[in-house]
Amino acid sequence: MTAPKAFRPPAAGGPSIFLWLLGAVAAFLALFFVITFVLRLMPDPIGPRADLFAEGARVTVQLTVVSGLIGLVIGMIAGIQKTSENAWVRAPANFFIWLVRGTPLLVQILFVYNALPGILAAIGINLQLDEFWSAVIALSLNVGAYNAEVIRAGIMAIARGQTEAARSLGLSGAQTMTTVVLPQALRIVVPPLVNNIVALLKDSSLASSIALLELTLAGSRVSSESFQPIPVLTTVAVVYLALTTVLTLFTDQLERRTKIASR
Repeated sequence: MTAPKAFRPPAAGGPSIFLWLLGAVAAFLALFFVITFVLRLMPDPIGPRADLFAEGARVTVQLTVVSGLIGLVIGMIAGIQKTSENAWVRAPANFFIWLVRGTPLLVQILFVYNALPGILAAIGINLQLDEFWSAVIALSLNVGAYNAEVIRAGIMAIARGQTEAARSLGLSGAQTMTTVVLPQALRIVVPPLVNNIVALLKDSSLASSIALLELTLAGSRVSSESFQPIPVLTTVAVVYLALTTVLTLFTDQLERRTKIASR
């Protein structure tokens, strides 16, 4: 016996999602080209250092994409754990979310970069982290904790009757979660997850605290060299605004696609 149609909410078509991803990549590549071209036309101190701003913007987007994907996986795992009836399963997720949400992101980045390698070395794990991957770990854990609460809320929003019906048809708990509950929950929580990604792009500026050459640190270096903070900070703000605008444009499209697919 197969599950009813209601248990299989239609997913957005593979080609459609592929075109969306292709469009997002093309848009950001075009944006980097435009940013570099426009900044090169500007007077000192911006024009001669346009490539530095473009490189900082590229690293910022890389941080956002890599950390966002890892944070989504972390959020799904922790969110599912929080909905478990087993207290031993819930406890690690509760502790992780409590710890991450209760401490500043800046402290988390500094801890991963300065303290984590030493802690791992003390237990026999020799792990060398550069600035980029230290920032990725901290940002992924941070956004993952917030994603976990969002996904937990989405799972709880699914009618309990669907879970009970799926189990009565012979689906295991894991099958029920992955094929019935989670696909519907993710569609419900797309808007807050999108907000977390946009916030992550801006939060990536804190990676400048460990000397990662992202957009904020690029602007800080130019400002220190030129002693002209007003045009430099204005440029940094405009570039961030351009990045978040393009990101929001495509995430809004993704939200509309998931709504259409769920009808």
